[in-house]
Amino acid sequence: MKDKKTVITYGTYDMLHEGHLNLLRRAKALGDYLIVGVTDENYDRSRGKLNVVQSTKKRVNAIKKLDFVDKVIVEKHKNQKVEDIIKYDVDIFAIGDDWVGYFDYLKKYTKVKYLPRTEGISSTKLRKENFKPINIGIVGLGRDIQSFIDEAQFVSNIKIDRIYSEDFLKLKRFTKDSPYIKYGHDNYDEFLDSPINAVYIDTALQKHYTFIKKALEAKKHVLCENPIALDKKELKELLYLAKKNKLILLSALRTAFLPAFNQLLKELKKGNIGQIKEVRATRTSLYREKNYPSSFIAQGATNILSSYPSLLIHKVLGKYKSISFFDQKESGYDISNLIVTVHKRKNIGVARVATGIKSEGDAIISGTKGYVYIPAPWWLTKEFYFRFEDSNRSYKFQYEFEGSGLRYMIAEFASLIQRGKRKSKMLSPSDMVSINRVVLDYNEFRRKKKSKKRKRVER
Repeated sequence: MKDKKTVITYGTYDMLHEGHLNLLRRAKALGDYLIVGVTDENYDRSRGKLNVVQSTKKRVNAIKKLDFVDKVIVEKHKNQKVEDIIKYDVDIFAIGDDWVGYFDYLKKYTKVKYLPRTEGISSTKLRKENFKPINIGIVGLGRDIQSFIDEAQFVSNIKIDRIYSEDFLKLKRFTKDSPYIKYGHDNYDEFLDSPINAVYIDTALQKHYTFIKKALEAKKHVLCENPIALDKKELKELLYLAKKNKLILLSALRTAFLPAFNQLLKELKKGNIGQIKEVRATRTSLYREKNYPSSFIAQGATNILSSYPSLLIHKVLGKYKSISFFDQKESGYDISNLIVTVHKRKNIGVARVATGIKSEGDAIISGTKGYVYIPAPWWLTKEFYFRFEDSNRSYKFQYEFEGSGLRYMIAEFASLIQRGKRKSKMLSPSDMVSINRVVLDYNEFRRKKKSKKRKRVER
């Protein structure tokens, strides 16, 4: 017979306050031994909780300091509560009464107790009181702009009410039709002088460098569609400028911030598929059929799309030692490219990108004991499969994400600003350099080919 009554409770505990403490004390009063589950950042985002300010580590440490808490664990997935109740032989599951009825399914495993919350205090209220709104200005009228504005509404403390574009007529139409955008600017300096402290850039790729540089010089944080720059010197300059001014410069690669993608990376670290030997990822899109302008398509498949497979390959295999390109061109630009990279342990990365050819947009991570399959569209990761020679050992992870997935990226950008951090763990400056390097190396490869061609003609 047990000599101690075990109680378990769960929460985010962002900006630990009196309401949290009262609830935890009530939980402890129900028994002798209190286990507190603190939700992981990635799990929080997977269930739509985007506004958490503090890191998992900081929240866990805050709970560990409470002398009446006996054990602290991290909650990483939906089914963990049942697993923990069985594992720790829990007598009572306690939770706030705003969840009344929701956790009744746990009654088959233990006693469920709903506890009264402290009125008039919450993390949401504290966030509003302690953090000023983040005013993000939009640069450009790219196709994802409206989706970005809509998705930003789900992240607290974000305000978007102004936009810049060189095209005055398009700008006027956009501001007239938008319920959120009140101010349109066709002068970039004037736009940067307005009450904004960050910008999101979605313009022609060759304009990224100029817009980013001016924004950083004006002391604005920057979130920009990839690639950040098309020239090595320009990329180094922008990263130096961001560091010098203590500003955030973040690539707008939504895949990097998706809950399922980050869970995939965590699962791979467990080594279940053995030593990873090869990563293959395909990203194609027939933009002409989607009525994209010719000027957009002429930027080339590698410049437009390679960042996505490069992200997965870099995150799994690290920096590459050598790179080869097998491109197909049409009208002076590449409509497809097969990009092969060799990494430290002679692991191979194979990225296929195309705007003029359609392929299955899936990804495979191959190891010595098994492989991971991510179905199309892998860059909007929702599920992935661990598969082995013995099919009975295979298993699957499945997640849902809200909207177009942009809100997770916006939430990370906002969180970095609020925390006073420059670097994202999900997409660090080192990650961005390695991903951008593929584009830079390809453009250098093309310049050399053109130069050799000219020399042959001159002879």
